[in-house]
Order: sequence, then C-alpha cells, then structure tokens
Amino acid sequence: MLAGLLIVLAVLSVRSRFVDPDMWWHLKTGEIIWTTHTIPLSDVFSYTTNHHSLIPQEWLSQVSIYGAYKLGGYSGLMLWLCLLSSAVFIAGYLLCALYSGNAKVALVGAMVIWFFSTIGLAIRPQMIGYLLLILEMLVIHLGRSRSPRWFLVLPLVFLVWINCHGSFMLGIVLAAIMLLSSYFDFRMGSLVAHSWDPSRRRMFIVSLGLSLVALFLNPVGMKQILYPFDTMLNMHILMGNVEEWAPLTLNDPRGMVLLAIVVGSLLLVILGQSEMFLDELLLLGFGTWLGFSHVRMLVVFGILAAPILSRQLAMFWDQYKIEEDRIWPNLVMITLALVVATLAFPSRDNLERQVAEHTPARAVEFIKANHLSGPMLNEYGFGGYLIWAAPELPVMIDGRTDLYEWSGFLGEFGNWATLQSDPRTLLEKYHVNFCLLTNQSPMVHVLPLLHEWRLVYSDGNAVIFVRSSIVGPPKSEMRNDTSQGLAALRLSGLLSP
Repeated sequence: MLAGLLIVLAVLSVRSRFVDPDMWWHLKTGEIIWTTHTIPLSDVFSYTTNHHSLIPQEWLSQVSIYGAYKLGGYSGLMLWLCLLSSAVFIAGYLLCALYSGNAKVALVGAMVIWFFSTIGLAIRPQMIGYLLLILEMLVIHLGRSRSPRWFLVLPLVFLVWINCHGSFMLGIVLAAIMLLSSYFDFRMGSLVAHSWDPSRRRMFIVSLGLSLVALFLNPVGMKQILYPFDTMLNMHILMGNVEEWAPLTLNDPRGMVLLAIVVGSLLLVILGQSEMFLDELLLLGFGTWLGFSHVRMLVVFGILAAPILSRQLAMFWDQYKIEEDRIWPNLVMITLALVVATLAFPSRDNLERQVAEHTPARAVEFIKANHLSGPMLNEYGFGGYLIWAAPELPVMIDGRTDLYEWSGFLGEFGNWATLQSDPRTLLEKYHVNFCLLTNQSPMVHVLPLLHEWRLVYSDGNAVIFVRSSIVGPPKSEMRNDTSQGLAALRLSGLLSP
C-alpha cells in the first residue's frame, strides 16, 4: 500500500518536469542508434567540435528513451520518467524495509530519497544510474544477510550500468567500501564492525572480479571506464560553471536537511541511542562529501543515507506485524493510488504546452518558415532542443559540456557569452549568419550596437538576430535598449567611457 502511495508521489513530482534541455540530444542520439544500428563515436551535431571523438557512455539509456518516444511520443517519454521515478522510490523503500526490518519506518527512508531526488528527476540517463545504485545496495545486503549467491547478480548490474551512465563508478566505490569493512571486527562504544565469514567474502570478491571484467563490455573499452575520472579531474570549466556541478550551500533547504540528517544520525550514536556500523559510517561520510561537493550528487547522498537512517529509527517505531495486515482495505488503497496516478498523468496537450513554454519551439518555426541558414550561434540551453527539432542546422553548442571542453570550444564560448571578449571575434571566426538567444542573454543588449546585426524575431523565450547583409529592413519595430547595451559594452571593456 505504501508503495502505491510512492507511485502517486512520483507522478505528482514529475508531471511538470517534462522538458529538460539535455533530454532532446539524448533522444536524437537514441534515434540514430535505433535506426542505424550503430553507436556514434564522434560528434555529428555541432560544427564547432570538428567531429571530435566522444565516449558513448549513455548509449543504452538513450536507446530506451527513444524507444519510449517511438512507442508513445511525448506521452511515452513522460511514462518513461514516471516509471523510472516510481522504480527509484519503490526500490529505495524496499531497500530501507529489508535493511531496517521495519516496513513502516522504511517510508521515512523512501521520503529522504524522494526529497533529495527532486534535484535530478528528469528524462535523462542518470535516472537509470540511480536505480542501479539502489539495486546494487539491495544485492549486497541480500548477499551478506542471506545467501552469498546474491553477489553473483552484481556482474550483470555493472554490465548494464557501464552502458547506461557514468555513475557506475559510484558503484565501484560502494563495493570497495563494503569489501574493506568486511575485514574488521571490533566495538568502540556505539561504533561496531562485524567481520564477514571467509566463504561469504570470497564469493563477494569473485563477483567483484567478474564485475570489473563486465565493465570492459562496452563500445570503447578502457576509455569508457576512465570517463568518470576524466570528468571529475580534468573538466575544470564544466565543474566550475555548470549549475548542477556547483557545490552545495547551507542556505539551500536541501543543504540544511542534509546537515540535519548527518548530525542527527551521529548524535544517536554519540548518545548511545543507536549503533552505527563501520560501513555505514564510511558510506555516510562518502555521501556527505559528494552532496556538499556537487548539487547533483545530493540524490546519491539520499540513497546512501536512507537505509542507515531507517535502521536507526526502527528501534523507536513499533515493529511491523504482517499478520495484522488487513488485506481488503490495503487493496482499496492500492487501487485508489493507481487511479490517482493515472488521473494525474499529464495529457498530450499539457506536454506540448510545456515544450512551447520552455523551449525555442516558436523561434524554430520562424527559422524554418524564413529559410534562415547557418552557421548559427545558439544559446547553450537551446542546443539540445535544436538538435532534435532542427537537425538540419548544426548547433554551435549544447549540453554535452564535456565534449566542448575536450574540443577547446567551451572556454571560447563562455568568454563570449559573459562579455569577457570582443563579441565580434567569435561571430567572425565562425562566420555566423544568425543568433538564437534567450531574451535574458546579455548579448541581447550588445548585438543591436553592432551595426551589422538586426533583431528580426522576439517572443517570451527567444530572440533572433540576423546579419544585415542577409536580411532586409525589419517589418516591425523591435525594442532596442541602447543604454543597457552601452553599459554592457563598457563593463566588458569593449567600449571606452
């Protein structure tokens, strides 16, 4: 019954989250793989990367995303998100229930996972990564508490994971922490470690060895395995400028809740109200470090912390007695939950409205109707949608930030977008014919001051500037805030006072 309520929570949480800037290029890549039966190993969407090689570390997830679209269009994509979100919450609930031994208190753990996952619920491959992380934790728990044969599921988990998302490396770290902890046996106050019996540990080591072998079953071998390390260690522009990779601040409500969970959990141990196992302490520390380092890793913190918190709270909660269950009232609740989830599922019109509100859809229609041709300079957040909706127009940049950092273009574009370089340099270097920008871009005030650029389109989401040499006088007056544009140029040092 509680799992049914989690399904309702999942649908209500994602029903207005259909549009994600990166969803579109994942969708287009999935279409290419689906229709050509080949996995692209170099960039085919942008003209600024010079067909730079890429790591197809999400290809299997991308195929599943396109498969959902092919089966049901926008509704199929939303169903993919609802199913994955529900699976994450229910799997997390099951993990907490098994780990704590209490199916009631496990709902608290599931709510912890839900709360932190709201930072990352989107039609993106990371959803499968979250689910596989929970599945790994389930398998390890069953392997050490029940039959060690459960460990043999791990190679299959990692075989799928390496081809779905780069978060498989988190799974390797998790397994290493569990293996290390299995060698210790001590009690230091409320901190406890229990050594595994040798036969169980040997089975775990064998399964990890097979899991490492399974990681090589991917399109590019070692390069795909090393990709997460390269991202974390060498992608300095990505880590320093992309919002989801920013560090967590305590004025963020999620930061305050994270701190409350960690402090509360440790206080229960310090005051002798609850034990903490060595592996739990290491996992809680690892998750806390990840959560404070990068906002997008808050989901991982929630997944790691939820079963620990559930086990600690279980001693304060009445034990669940299955023999006292009342089947028919539960069945009614489950039925009602499924009905509510179905009614809450957004309609096709609702999804199309979300697309119109959060993408440059109308601007793309204008581009096609007026036969504007590239090279095009586009807003960073628009690139993904353009790849899907206007594949005939190669983009300048999109959400594949790692690729643009590898090719050396990301820093160049960043300097242009933030007025740290002469705006004419980038426009001339790539012979740009028109610019598609958000109406909040600083360049909206700068381009009108460059005599060769003219504003030809504007709506609530986007504006289009075209070189005067390829377009006649505009049909209608467009607002031109010259004073703001001059100020922007002066601030950038491109115009003397």
